[in-house]
Amino acid sequence: MHTMKTTVDISDALLARAKRHAQKVGKPLRAIIEDGLRRVLHEESAAVRYRLPDRSVGRAGGENPLDALSWQDLRAEIYGEPRA
Repeated sequence: MHTMKTTVDISDALLARAKRHAQKVGKPLRAIIEDGLRRVLHEESAAVRYRLPDRSVGRAGGENPLDALSWQDLRAEIYGEPRA
């Protein structure tokens, strides 16, 4: 595994917490930082894209039961209002 040195700006408080955590779990600070980056990148790649639920009406390939409705009736159907 190839490693690269880099410099990042981290708040003093966050760095102090990370150092304490590293000492507590017996890992080098570098491993704690790498673990955190891996976790963030994994969560990002594992995020599920939102899919619209299927709200189809009628049967697939069949006649659309909403075609026969007037605009007012269709609006009432959409908003759950009683039809005129």
